[in-house]
Amino acid sequence: MSSKIKMLSFFIIILMVFLYVPLAMSGDGHSVYSYQLSKIIQVPGRQGITTDGTYYYVSCSKALYKCDKNGKVILENKEPFKTFPKEAPCNHIGDIDYFNGELYIGAEEFKQGRGFNIQIAIYDAGTLNYKRSIPFDEKSGQIEVCGITVDPIRKVAWMADWCNGRYLYQYDLTTGTYIGKLHLQPVPQYQQGVYYYDGYLFITADDGDAEYWEPDHLYRVKADPSATYGLVKLEKTFKEFTRAGEIEGLCVDPKTGQFLVLFNRGTRVVEGMPVGFYTGYKKEIHEVYIYDIVKNPEKKRH
Repeated sequence: MSSKIKMLSFFIIILMVFLYVPLAMSGDGHSVYSYQLSKIIQVPGRQGITTDGTYYYVSCSKALYKCDKNGKVILENKEPFKTFPKEAPCNHIGDIDYFNGELYIGAEEFKQGRGFNIQIAIYDAGTLNYKRSIPFDEKSGQIEVCGITVDPIRKVAWMADWCNGRYLYQYDLTTGTYIGKLHLQPVPQYQQGVYYYDGYLFITADDGDAEYWEPDHLYRVKADPSATYGLVKLEKTFKEFTRAGEIEGLCVDPKTGQFLVLFNRGTRVVEGMPVGFYTGYKKEIHEVYIYDIVKNPEKKRH
C-alpha cells in the first residue's frame, strides 16, 4: 500500500471516530426512547417528581406538595417528619414515587456528608400524611438515599445513593426485607433520581458542571432481578435545559405516557451545598420538563 493511500485511510478513520463519538455520547440512535419536549412548568419543590396520572407530587428537602398539572399547589405538608419515630429522625427527602395510592419516599438524616436513619417512608397520597417506614439494612452498605422507585409488577423498591453510586439497592415491599444490590458498570456520577419503567431503571445524574454550562444526563440499566451487576447505557443528554444547573427526579405519567424530569436552575452549588446565585438570578427556579416519548426500534440500540 502506498504512503498516500495509508495517509488517506488514516484520515478516514479519524473522521469516522469524530463523527461517531458525539453521536454515541448524545444517546441518539442508542436510546430506548426518542424525546420531544412538550412543555415546561414551574413547581414548588426541588427534589422529586411523581404522578398518579391526575396530580403531580413534588418533594422538596423538607416538604411535600400535591399539584395540578400546571404546577398549582393543591395540598402541602411542610412538616413531613413531624410524626416520624423518635429513634429514627430524618431531615431530608430525595426523589419520590407513587404506587397504589401511596407516596414512596427516600428519607434520611443527612449530616457529615452522608445519610443516617435511611428508610423508605410511605405517605398517603390523598392527605400527604406519614403512614409507616421500612428501615434500610445496614448490611447493604448503603450510606445515602437520593431517590427511590417502585417496580409495580414485582412490588419491590429500588434506592439510589448520591454519595456512592456503585449500587442500586432493592427491597421487597411485601415483607420489608432487603433483597440485594445491583452493581452499576460504569457508575453514573452524582445520581439524583431513579425510576422503573418498561423493564429498565432510568437514572438521572447531575454530572454536568454548571460552571461551564455542561449538560446533565439520563442513563439506563436493565432491571434484571437475578443480576448482580448491570451494564449502564447513556439514554439522553439534556442539552435543551434553559440554563445548566441541577437535574433531580423523574417519572412517566401513566395516563399520557409523557416523561417528566425535575430540574433546578439559578443556584450555584459547590460540593452539594448552595453558595449563592448565578448572574441574573435572585432565587432558584424549579421546573418540570415534560416530554412526549416514542420507543425506538430495537435495532437502533446497543
